[in-house]
Amino acid sequence: MSEVEPEAYRRWTPAAQEKALSLLREKQNTKWKPFYCADTQCTGLPHGEWLWNHARVDQRPPTDTDWVTWLLKSGRGSGKTRTGCEVTHRMSEKIPRMGLIGPTGADIRDTMLEGESGLLTIHPPGKRPNYEPSKRRLTWPNGCVATLFSAEEPDRLRGPEHYFVWADEPAHWPLVQDVWDNMTFGLRLGAHPRVVATTTPKPRPWLKTLIADPTTRISTASTYDNLSNLSPVFAEKIIAKYEGTRIGRQELLAELLEDVEGALWNWEMLEASRIPEDGAPEMDRIVVSIDPAGSVRKGADETGLIVVGWSGGEGYVLADRSGHYSPVGWASAAMAAYDEFSADAIVVETNYGGDMTVANLRSIDAHPRIRRVQSRRGKALRAEPIVSLYEQQKVHHVGVLPDLETQMTEWVPYSDRESPDRVDALVHGLTELAKGRVPASVANPAHLRIVQGGIAG
Repeated sequence: MSEVEPEAYRRWTPAAQEKALSLLREKQNTKWKPFYCADTQCTGLPHGEWLWNHARVDQRPPTDTDWVTWLLKSGRGSGKTRTGCEVTHRMSEKIPRMGLIGPTGADIRDTMLEGESGLLTIHPPGKRPNYEPSKRRLTWPNGCVATLFSAEEPDRLRGPEHYFVWADEPAHWPLVQDVWDNMTFGLRLGAHPRVVATTTPKPRPWLKTLIADPTTRISTASTYDNLSNLSPVFAEKIIAKYEGTRIGRQELLAELLEDVEGALWNWEMLEASRIPEDGAPEMDRIVVSIDPAGSVRKGADETGLIVVGWSGGEGYVLADRSGHYSPVGWASAAMAAYDEFSADAIVVETNYGGDMTVANLRSIDAHPRIRRVQSRRGKALRAEPIVSLYEQQKVHHVGVLPDLETQMTEWVPYSDRESPDRVDALVHGLTELAKGRVPASVANPAHLRIVQGGIAG
């Protein structure tokens, strides 16, 4: 064999260098292993010659020919991206043209292409597609072309035609109906055009309509179904955050949550203005709001402890530190949050033992500014102006706050159950920050009474 001059590589053209590197990556690719064994009822666990985890029943495409959309309605980390990747690679061997749609351009690159289960990471030997970012295009060695579309730009799907589309997380696209309609109009090539939609569910009209469509086939998987493929740190973090909460039924178990009739808040209201944990602006004000529990006995209410901020005329829910505390415990937790977020005040409900409540806080730190709140009006009347801000998308949850959001979407005013502690703390904090900025609630005359010749609420 002739010797290769090490410096020769430096003299190659950039295209030749990239081709050589691509071939080297192909040779070194050890991530891909066959995904579908012959057992159609397989659990996906190793067996026989299949010594690695592979496809479960819920990760296998529908067996009939009448479907148009295969909906993988799955929990976080359930393996839906890997399924979408595997099916897309298989389709690339059968059709010449397809579309890939993700929430944003960055999501397409980071999850659908370059992620741990992405098309550029998991691929059969010799079949790695060539990625051209400037052209928003993938090209497989056999010539099959996939065009990449961001769900932020639905009009880009006007015109392009496809045999197949992989849509990732469509239930979370703000403009999902526009994107889906334009995509569907272009799904007209071949005898059986198909869509694979991989998503964690959200209670949106689009998803309910898709589920009811007779040409939709549905596979459901929970986070727990895929634990053997997840790192222990990821599994522990996600499960610890969501397990036992209403939103956990959506994020972990892939249930489609229905709104609670009569509740002041609903999931669409919260999701419409949610921002990522690193997306909050600089705050003009921050307060720590406390609704102290009336008792520390077993089975007593929790102490609501919510951190809220205000910036540019809008509210931001920054953290939920609520829990079962002793009086010293909740005061210490409040002061810790006060320092952590550089808050400018603590808002505390003083209906029960007002002076003692303030003294409790002062025993931890004598210097914080404390704003007392006494709840004289009904809980629903207090909450309504804050609900109005949510309806106007002027309150944003920073990240996901599972326990708080469960209480918000389940509490029904005037029912037997009192408003939950977290909701009370939220309302007190936002009311303090939004003084003079929220619409006044209209008092119900039935709630008024005559006192010494005057009127008192």
